[in-house]
Amino acid sequence: MANVRLEHITKRFGDVVAVDDVSIEIEDKNFVALLGPSGCGKTTTLRIVAGLETLTSGDVYIGGKLVNELSPRERNVAMVFQSYALYPHMSVFENMAFPLKIRKVPKEEIRKRVRDAASLLGVDELLDRKPKELSGGQRQRVALGRAMVRNPEVFLLDEPLSNLDAKLRVYMRAELKRLQRNLGVTTIYVTHDQVEALTMSDRIAVMNEGKLQQVDGPDELYSKPANTWVAGFIGSPPMNFFDCTLSLEPQHCLDATEFKLEIDPNLAKAIKEKASSNELVLGARPEDLTVVKGKPDKADILAEIYVVEPVGESTIVDLKIGKYLAKARAPAGFKAEIGERVGVNIGREKMHIFEKRTDQLLL
Repeated sequence: MANVRLEHITKRFGDVVAVDDVSIEIEDKNFVALLGPSGCGKTTTLRIVAGLETLTSGDVYIGGKLVNELSPRERNVAMVFQSYALYPHMSVFENMAFPLKIRKVPKEEIRKRVRDAASLLGVDELLDRKPKELSGGQRQRVALGRAMVRNPEVFLLDEPLSNLDAKLRVYMRAELKRLQRNLGVTTIYVTHDQVEALTMSDRIAVMNEGKLQQVDGPDELYSKPANTWVAGFIGSPPMNFFDCTLSLEPQHCLDATEFKLEIDPNLAKAIKEKASSNELVLGARPEDLTVVKGKPDKADILAEIYVVEPVGESTIVDLKIGKYLAKARAPAGFKAEIGERVGVNIGREKMHIFEKRTDQLLL
């Protein structure tokens, strides 16, 4: 197998910069997701690795070998597309065997590889069927099988689950993760779905407007986002943000105008040492806001119920805090009337402090 290294890759389409100076190191056998909104450059990055797009500048290494000038076929990577791309006139066996046939692999070897892959994917009883006779999940497995039989050094997956229904996506996430662990193949997975990225990946590379925002493990990405964009993109509902300044008199607090949040003097000292200005952003995830009914004046913040959204295992509470609309996660069965005054407490150990000028995380 092989590691993949991208060094300062840039891709321009005329005046449009689709990928802007991106560098990522992907270790051998790792599962790495390229995550971001539509148009962020993640699929273009994947196509550059595959050799389907030419670089404007930068270098791509696979297994320590510079592959800039190699054709897709010479790179020994296998790509699975969002659309499955199965040949409708061929059987499942013929679809899976096709990449081996054009490489003139002996027939007995083709049969063995296809049957081994089909057995691993649970489609061994479907080999005689045509794609139109398969469900969406079965077609996706066949597309994966066609990539697997080549024994590639790297799997490249471009939103392979996006055409499946919600229930099947959850099932296939687990199946893909298990399959990748069993095969031990380095995998790059493009998705706009943060749940897919968080649940499946060893590391996640978050992109926006062609730029790499952060590369980290799922837990680190969630608990220590590099900037306000990542913090707002990762998490559902997203993180709440409040503009504020640091005040040291008469007590140490974060002054957000709508409320003043008292903080530990050591935290205040750390903020003052790290910040280049006094313009800050306080970030707090919905699960770190606690809604207090009764005696709201005793809480950190006074708020008004804007709307209540039951979501089964919990309740999302939309709160009006002066000019801000914030979301808190409350237990299932939480009840409140629109316009009701409540208190809100913020978990000090979980809140995030960003510098407003740079949007970068301070603490």
